[in-house]
Amino acid sequence: MPSWHDILNEISEHQQRHSQVAAQTIDLVRRKHLKALADMTGRNTIAYYSGFLTKPNVHGEDINDDDLNAFMACVHGMDRDRGLDLVLHTPGGGIAATEALAHYLREMFGRNIRAIVPQIAMSAGTMLALSCKAIVMGKQTSLGPIDPQIGGIPADVVVTEFRRAFDEIKADPVRAHVWAPILSRYSPSFLTQCEYAVDWSQTFVNSALVANMFADDPDAIGRASAVVKDLSSAELNKAHNKHLGIDRVRAVGVIVEQLEDDQKLQDAVLTVHHCFMHTMTSTTAIKVVENHEGKAAVRHVAQQMPPQTISIGLGGPT
Repeated sequence: MPSWHDILNEISEHQQRHSQVAAQTIDLVRRKHLKALADMTGRNTIAYYSGFLTKPNVHGEDINDDDLNAFMACVHGMDRDRGLDLVLHTPGGGIAATEALAHYLREMFGRNIRAIVPQIAMSAGTMLALSCKAIVMGKQTSLGPIDPQIGGIPADVVVTEFRRAFDEIKADPVRAHVWAPILSRYSPSFLTQCEYAVDWSQTFVNSALVANMFADDPDAIGRASAVVKDLSSAELNKAHNKHLGIDRVRAVGVIVEQLEDDQKLQDAVLTVHHCFMHTMTSTTAIKVVENHEGKAAVRHVAQQMPPQTISIGLGGPT
């Protein structure tokens, strides 16, 4: 399996051999290996990569509405009967944008969509992965909790906090003076906004699981409910940026294919991953959506977008 350094050496050698600029060489090497992955699986392949690890806190690196245009360009002309492998690397993003993207891909490929996560797909990225028929994870892969954040504040924590305050004050009215400064931080409509956000994210994921991943299971509703309850609980997961590995995700009931079970697939997937990470490290790209045929939409640092008001992102607002 080519390592990070092997891919870097391939890029350097290709650049020297063909007297090309670095960015052009990186593109050629990346597209070669992405096509090789698709040729091996016999499936359409789209890689969705964010540069959030190398360029943190840059607007536009999250899942947002502009991504749908990129996916439309990449899907155009594909033989949809071949299904889709969606290679994901993202910190998360807007609930609405994620829901719209999942709906679009479902309309294009039906249930025949598999998510492949080489390293990280947090929050809304996890939600997008859960909308597929299965998730391919390796020992190094992390998904994350799906509890929504509003302005960097965990909505589920706010709801829990208000309920705790109500119960304590009801049991002992003297506790009201203790809770007063805490609850005064929130505007009158904030609790309702948090409740709506929690309900929205849970309903979306639950519906997606029932419609696809668990569609053939007689207990689809029960399995989906268990997954959503576990992954959306701030009390259980403790932090929004909690990394959930393959064993935890499997234990919850998610259908997972282990990357290490297929050595050829593992080699191809991790090679593609290294190629995209070199792209994010060595260029101004902050977002790449690219298919195995070389069609790509690339967003650079100079093309920033405004932040989302309600987002599901890695460790806070994206």
